Amino acid sequence: MSDLIGIDDITAAAERIAGHVLRTPTVPSPGLAAHLGAPVTLKLELLQRSGSFKPRGVFYKLLGLTPAERAVGVVAVSGGNHGLALADVAGSLGIAVTVVMPESAPQRSIAACRASGATVRITPDMAGAFSLLDELVAGGLTLVHPFDDPIVVAAQGTVGAEFAADAPDVTDVLVSIGGGGLISGVATAFHDHVPGVRVWGVETEGADAMTRALAAGAPADITPTSIVSTLSAPHVSQLTLDHVRALVEDVIVVSDTDAVRGTLTLAEEAKVWAEPAAGCLVPAALQVLDRVGPDTRLGLVICGGNVTTADVAGWVQRFSATSLPRRPAAAVR
Repeated sequence: MSDLIGIDDITAAAERIAGHVLRTPTVPSPGLAAHLGAPVTLKLELLQRSGSFKPRGVFYKLLGLTPAERAVGVVAVSGGNHGLALADVAGSLGIAVTVVMPESAPQRSIAACRASGATVRITPDMAGAFSLLDELVAGGLTLVHPFDDPIVVAAQGTVGAEFAADAPDVTDVLVSIGGGGLISGVATAFHDHVPGVRVWGVETEGADAMTRALAAGAPADITPTSIVSTLSAPHVSQLTLDHVRALVEDVIVVSDTDAVRGTLTLAEEAKVWAEPAAGCLVPAALQVLDRVGPDTRLGLVICGGNVTTADVAGWVQRFSATSLPRRPAAAVR
C-alpha cells in the first residue's frame, strides 16, 4: 500500500505555489440548486491558469526540480489539460518541455501546447502515449506525471483546502476522476477540514479506470473509449487507488451522453461553460441525492473549461443531447 499524503503536505504545496496560481472562486449556484433541489456550491477551477486545476501540480513539481533536472527538460503524457498546464508553466520558467498526446486529444489543446513552445508528440492512443513517455524518460527527460506522484497529488489537494475553507457546510463533494490525482488530494483536504464529509468520484463509461481498479483490487489497464479525453487515463496508480479506497464514499460512472447533458445543464442553469469532464458531475449529483437522503448540501469541483463550441455542438448532434431534466418536485427537499 502507498503512503497517503496528509494535510501538512497540502499546506506545504499551498505555500510553494502561492503567487503562481489563482485562488479560484467558490460560489453558490442558485440555478443549479433549483434544478437539483438541493443547495449547490461550485469550485470554479476552470478559471485557473490554462483553464483547469492542473497548473497547481505542475508548478509544485517544477519549482522543486534540481538544476540538472530542469536543464534536461521535462516530459509528460496528457489527454489535454495536463499538457496545456505543463507547456504553459514550463514555458514561463524557461524549461524545455515535451508533451505526448493521443490522437483523441482536442486539437485546440494540441495547438495551444505548441503555441506555448512545447514539442508535441502524437500517438494513436493513450496506451501508446504512455509507452512513448516511458521511452523519453529512459532517454533522460524529467517526468512530470499527471497523477502518480505524491508531490502532484498534494498540490491538487490545495483545490480541496480552498474549497473546504470557503464552503465548510457542504455534506457531499463530487470530483471527476481521470488518473485520480485530483480526487486524492481533494478528499485528503476535505476529510481534514470537514469531518463527516462524503467525497464521491465520477467517471464516464469507457474512462472508468478507477472503478475497474476498485473491482480488481489493483490498478488495471483499460482501453479508453469515452469522448471525454481529459478523463481517459489508461490506468490509475496504486497511489491514487489507495487514496480513493481510504477516503472516497463511492465512484459513480455515467454515460458520455449524460456527461454532455450535464455540460449543457451547467451552461444553462449555472451559467458555466465547462468540459464534459465537469459536466459528468451533474448526472452523478442526481444519483447522490437519491442515495444520501435529506439535508444534502452539494459541492462540485468544476475541474476545467477547455472545450470549444464546435466540440459541444458535435456532441449534441451525435448524442441528440439536451440538458438534464429538473429533479422531480416530489424529490425536492
